[in-house]
Amino acid sequence: METTLNQLMDTLLTVKQNLDIFSEKVDKIEKRLDRLGKVDSIEHRVTSNQIDITDIKEALERMEELQNEKIENILKNVVEKLEQKYGKDINTLHKRLDSHLLMLGRVEEDVLMIKEEKLK
Repeated sequence: METTLNQLMDTLLTVKQNLDIFSEKVDKIEKRLDRLGKVDSIEHRVTSNQIDITDIKEALERMEELQNEKIENILKNVVEKLEQKYGKDINTLHKRLDSHLLMLGRVEEDVLMIKEEKLK
């Protein structure tokens, strides 16, 4: 009986040692899983942030394109209105300038003819 009790005690000690080893391994596995969970959450945050950043960038580019188109349309409208409003005035100014240039040319011819007459 004593030998059986000794064997039982030895077996229990072995089981206890095995349970301690098993407990240590489980602790190590839990720590690794925690680290993996943290890495996964960091990767998820990075990828979701990258998606957010690219979405924001695309939205800003679209807004810029729309603003450029609006500005172009506004400038075209302004130029057309200015041409309509002041086109006639500019044409009359050009005609008046042309007539003044013609008059100046005639006066120059007259002056040259007078100089030639005086020289003779």
